[in-house]
Amino acid sequence: MRKARRYAGPMPTDEEEAAIQRGIALDPDNPEWTEEDFAKAKPFAEMFPALAESYRRTRGPQKTPTKQLVSLRLDGEVISYFKEGGPGWQTRINETLRRAIKRRTSKQRA
Repeated sequence: MRKARRYAGPMPTDEEEAAIQRGIALDPDNPEWTEEDFAKAKPFAEMFPALAESYRRTRGPQKTPTKQLVSLRLDGEVISYFKEGGPGWQTRINETLRRAIKRRTSKQRA
Protein backbone atom coordinates (compact mmCIF):
# COMPACT_ATOMS: atom_id res chain seq x y z
CA MET A 1 0.00 0.00 0.00
CA ARG A 2 1.55 3.29 -1.11
CA LYS A 3 1.42 6.35 1.14
CA ALA A 4 -0.28 9.43 -0.20
CA ARG A 5 1.68 12.64 -0.03
CA ARG A 6 1.41 16.23 -1.19
CA TYR A 7 4.03 17.52 -3.54
CA ALA A 8 4.15 21.13 -4.73
CA GLY A 9 7.06 20.94 -7.16
CA PRO A 10 7.84 19.10 -10.37
CA MET A 11 7.13 15.39 -10.30
CA PRO A 12 10.14 13.32 -9.23
CA THR A 13 11.85 11.02 -11.66
CA ASP A 14 11.36 7.28 -11.25
CA GLU A 15 14.73 7.07 -9.51
CA GLU A 16 13.86 9.90 -7.11
CA GLU A 17 10.45 8.33 -6.43
CA ALA A 18 12.11 4.99 -5.65
CA ALA A 19 14.46 6.73 -3.17
CA ILE A 20 11.51 8.47 -1.53
CA GLN A 21 9.63 5.18 -1.17
CA ARG A 22 12.73 3.46 0.30
CA GLY A 23 12.98 6.27 2.86
CA ILE A 24 9.32 5.83 3.80
CA ALA A 25 9.75 2.08 4.16
CA LEU A 26 12.79 2.51 6.43
CA ASP A 27 11.14 5.06 8.77
CA PRO A 28 10.59 3.17 12.07
CA ASP A 29 8.40 5.98 13.47
CA ASN A 30 5.91 5.83 10.64
CA PRO A 31 5.59 2.31 9.26
CA GLU A 32 3.17 1.56 6.46
CA TRP A 33 -0.10 0.07 7.69
CA THR A 34 -0.90 -3.53 6.89
CA GLU A 35 -4.38 -5.00 6.41
CA GLU A 36 -4.05 -6.31 9.99
CA ASP A 37 -3.34 -2.77 11.26
CA PHE A 38 -6.45 -1.47 9.53
CA ALA A 39 -8.52 -4.32 10.98
CA LYS A 40 -7.34 -3.49 14.52
CA ALA A 41 -7.93 0.26 14.13
CA LYS A 42 -10.61 1.85 16.31
CA PRO A 43 -12.57 5.06 15.71
CA PHE A 44 -11.07 8.28 17.08
CA ALA A 45 -14.12 8.92 19.30
CA GLU A 46 -13.69 5.49 20.91
CA MET A 47 -10.01 6.01 21.63
CA PHE A 48 -10.21 9.66 22.77
CA PRO A 49 -13.81 10.32 23.85
CA ALA A 50 -13.12 13.55 25.76
CA LEU A 51 -11.17 15.05 22.88
CA ALA A 52 -13.79 13.96 20.34
CA GLU A 53 -16.52 15.56 22.48
CA SER A 54 -14.58 18.83 22.67
CA TYR A 55 -14.41 18.92 18.87
CA ARG A 56 -18.16 18.37 18.63
CA ARG A 57 -18.77 21.37 20.88
CA THR A 58 -16.84 23.84 18.76
CA ARG A 59 -18.86 26.34 16.79
CA GLY A 60 -19.06 26.01 13.07
CA PRO A 61 -19.53 28.80 10.59
CA GLN A 62 -22.61 30.98 11.00
CA LYS A 63 -25.50 29.88 8.80
CA THR A 64 -26.35 33.51 8.14
CA PRO A 65 -23.49 35.81 9.11
CA THR A 66 -24.89 38.63 11.21
CA LYS A 67 -21.66 40.23 12.40
CA GLN A 68 -18.65 41.66 10.64
CA LEU A 69 -15.04 41.10 11.59
CA VAL A 70 -13.27 44.42 12.24
CA SER A 71 -9.95 45.53 13.60
CA LEU A 72 -10.42 48.07 16.36
CA ARG A 73 -7.93 49.73 18.68
CA LEU A 74 -9.24 50.18 22.23
CA ASP A 75 -7.61 51.50 25.38
CA GLY A 76 -6.00 48.81 27.53
CA GLU A 77 -8.20 49.94 30.42
CA VAL A 78 -11.35 49.24 28.38
CA ILE A 79 -10.17 45.78 27.33
CA SER A 80 -9.07 44.90 30.88
CA TYR A 81 -12.46 45.94 32.25
CA PHE A 82 -14.38 43.67 29.90
CA LYS A 83 -11.90 40.76 30.17
CA GLU A 84 -12.27 40.79 33.97
CA GLY A 85 -15.77 39.41 33.41
CA GLY A 86 -14.30 36.26 31.83
CA PRO A 87 -15.17 34.63 28.50
CA GLY A 88 -17.61 36.52 26.32
CA TRP A 89 -15.89 39.87 26.77
CA GLN A 90 -16.18 40.73 23.07
CA THR A 91 -19.92 40.05 23.17
CA ARG A 92 -20.20 42.31 26.23
CA ILE A 93 -18.42 45.12 24.36
CA ASN A 94 -20.87 44.64 21.47
CA GLU A 95 -23.85 44.79 23.88
CA THR A 96 -22.49 47.93 25.55
CA LEU A 97 -22.10 49.67 22.19
CA ARG A 98 -25.60 48.57 21.19
CA ARG A 99 -27.07 50.09 24.39
CA ALA A 100 -25.18 53.33 23.73
CA ILE A 101 -26.68 53.53 20.25
CA LYS A 102 -30.20 52.96 21.62
CA ARG A 103 -29.75 55.66 24.29
CA ARG A 104 -28.50 58.15 21.74
CA THR A 105 -31.28 57.31 19.29
CA SER A 106 -33.98 57.69 21.97
CA LYS A 107 -32.55 61.10 23.04
CA GLN A 108 -32.62 62.32 19.43
CA ARG A 109 -36.32 61.35 19.10
CA ALA A 110 -37.30 63.19 22.30
